[in-house]
Amino acid sequence: MTFVLAWIVFPVVLALLSLGCGLLLETASGMRLPGTLLVPGGFIVISLATYFAHMTDATARLQTPFVVALAIAGYAVSRPWKRFAFDGWLAGAAAGVYFVFAAPVALVGTTFAGYIRLDDTATFMSMLDRALTNGYGAGGLHPSTYKATLLHEGYKYGYPLGSMLPLDVGHTLLGVDQLWLWQPYLTFLAVLTGLGLYELVSGLVQSRALRACVAFFGAQAALMYGYAMWGGVKELFAPGVVLFAVCLVPRVKVGTPRQVIPLGVASAAVIGGLSVGGGIWLLPMVAVGLTLLVLNRSTEDVLKTIGVYALTAGVLAIPILSVSSGRLNTLGKFTKASQLGNLIGPLSWWQLPGIWPSGDFRTPPSNPTLTHVLAVLVVIAAIFACVTAWRRGRLEVVLALATGVFACLVYVERASPWVAGKALASASPLVLGVGVAGAAVAIESGRRLQGGVVLAAVAAAFLAAIAGAVVWSNAMQYHGVLLAPSARLMELEKIGSKFSGQGPALLTEFDPYAVRHFLRGLDAETTSGLRVHPIYLRNGKEASNGTSPDVDEIKLDQLLFFRTLITRRTGTESRPPSAYRLAWSGRYYDVWQRRPGAPGIISHLSLGSRFQPAGVPDCKAVMQLADLASKAHGELATVFRPEVTVINRYGHIGVPKHFGGYGEPYGELYKSNAYKLALPFRVQSDGMYRVWVGGSFNSTLTAKLDGHRIGRQRNQTEWPGNFLNFGSTYLTKGTHTLEIKHSGPDWGAGSGAHEPFGLGPFVIAQGTDDRPFTIVKPKAAHSLCGKSLDWVEALRR
Repeated sequence: MTFVLAWIVFPVVLALLSLGCGLLLETASGMRLPGTLLVPGGFIVISLATYFAHMTDATARLQTPFVVALAIAGYAVSRPWKRFAFDGWLAGAAAGVYFVFAAPVALVGTTFAGYIRLDDTATFMSMLDRALTNGYGAGGLHPSTYKATLLHEGYKYGYPLGSMLPLDVGHTLLGVDQLWLWQPYLTFLAVLTGLGLYELVSGLVQSRALRACVAFFGAQAALMYGYAMWGGVKELFAPGVVLFAVCLVPRVKVGTPRQVIPLGVASAAVIGGLSVGGGIWLLPMVAVGLTLLVLNRSTEDVLKTIGVYALTAGVLAIPILSVSSGRLNTLGKFTKASQLGNLIGPLSWWQLPGIWPSGDFRTPPSNPTLTHVLAVLVVIAAIFACVTAWRRGRLEVVLALATGVFACLVYVERASPWVAGKALASASPLVLGVGVAGAAVAIESGRRLQGGVVLAAVAAAFLAAIAGAVVWSNAMQYHGVLLAPSARLMELEKIGSKFSGQGPALLTEFDPYAVRHFLRGLDAETTSGLRVHPIYLRNGKEASNGTSPDVDEIKLDQLLFFRTLITRRTGTESRPPSAYRLAWSGRYYDVWQRRPGAPGIISHLSLGSRFQPAGVPDCKAVMQLADLASKAHGELATVFRPEVTVINRYGHIGVPKHFGGYGEPYGELYKSNAYKLALPFRVQSDGMYRVWVGGSFNSTLTAKLDGHRIGRQRNQTEWPGNFLNFGSTYLTKGTHTLEIKHSGPDWGAGSGAHEPFGLGPFVIAQGTDDRPFTIVKPKAAHSLCGKSLDWVEALRR
């Protein structure tokens, strides 16, 4: 049901709301908007309306009723059912764009793309959660990673929210978590770009079929597609809004001053979605529009039109302008050449034409020479389209290309590589779309010219080459996408709902989506990454970002600060101290809570190591604990736990890698192709054993024990140091063989990804960390000597 609501119902609802708001914008301006632009225009209205509602705590909850009321008003003042004629080519192009952007995620299920590669989406979720009920601030929140995210990652810098706030409307109406709507929302934005391209070339390309090609292939510019597979939102928001405005600029030379309102609305939306720096995109449009006014209208009309535009844009931009001072104060951060963000290096100008056959847009294309040739051909076709458009008086086509190139020139030269990359991504569908339009114009010109069959055939071949290159580029990114493990994240969503208000909580696994979004109601923090309270390990150091230390590695006093602990279920995790009881258990996580009236812990003796939760204590240390407990009239607490078998073949299968400086080799096999492993191991006693596989894998991984399959999973991306349960079986004492088979790249999304973390180690374990603890009298402490234990504690009464 979540899948249906997210991928089918949500885009339909958003489209209907956008259409209604577009009709209202048309009525307010007195300008009859092209039918293709009604949905993009209405979406822009929704973006601004939700931003206004978000300005204060008192109005934040009204954003959805406000949008619904605007849409209903739009339908009430217009009769759209008597206006539109069905355009099958337009519908096909829009559906095609939707499918292409949805395919890497929707064909897998309810999830989202870009997991681990970029955690900005987790921050976006924090801001969207807050926007549902509150204005622009974090007042009233308890200290937590969620609050720190709002203050340090978002609100402190006046982060622009216009590109994402419409998502909250869908969440409110459908009751689906925003994270599961995220990828459908990005896909919807891509469709708006396709609609804009269709309208952009409507006066230049006569054939609807060829216009559909422009919309379909132009919207798939490889760089924008790559950012969509990262979860980028501003990069997909900007093209649709810019195209809406560009298509309207030539109309300012006719009509009344009131008809400039849609341009003012679009301009405010650009600022609201991209922040004040986004005004760069508006300069070419404002310059051209002003020139057209001066050349074609009276001085009185020019002044009135400028006034209406300035008033509309200025008033509607109030929400972002009211918080933009923080953004302006940090502009230096966004101009440094060293500010790469998650990029490997600055992106290339060669990516602007929209063709880049690589599984990751940050890396070189698979065939640089062919890529450069195709890019040059796209540029030549775009120039041809602009020359033809200029001769025919279709200024909007020229303006679209000029706007994209101008914005990139400014951002690439003046901004950091991170910001410049966003500009290149947003401009690439404009360049590619105009390039495809050039090929379409050549085809139509050849058909009209006597003896132009050869020209039409050459142009058709050229169009086919561009189309093939676009498909090639995005097919590689389809295979390289990193998808989120939705089943595990849905369990975190369940925990966040079930235990809301029972914080503060500590998640011992690193996962930004958990603490910034799903567990916000528990005032949760994680052991590494952004947090409020310093959390030190027993070695005196803090855990490096991205790591998931064992609960027994954390200093006891800092662990006990948290009422609730959320631990990952693995064969290697230690049981939390005796002060905690198991409150809930799922497939992936255990939830522990402090026991009311639990005896105080005098001292806690940790045993084992990172991947070995159990160990045999030194008898002298046990007796010292017994002495402490006896003096406090207390007892000893311990957890009997057999040692696990860790199949660790570092040095035999590839080279161990490290993450974040924590000093652990998180994986041992760094391959994405097909392979098989035969791993012998030995167990010391008969019993039921679980197989735990550490690390990540991009295709289908099958585990067998002594030739019998016990588990199979597909495309699982994990933060380093975590394990997945592949099943259990009964084993007798002695030697056995674990067989691991990876299927390698196939037709599945992400199956060709080069994983950021390796596979391994492999663990064979009896039991997990949910074992109960045992109370031992101090005088019986000798009974613990020589036993395999998780830990030993001295308790006071």
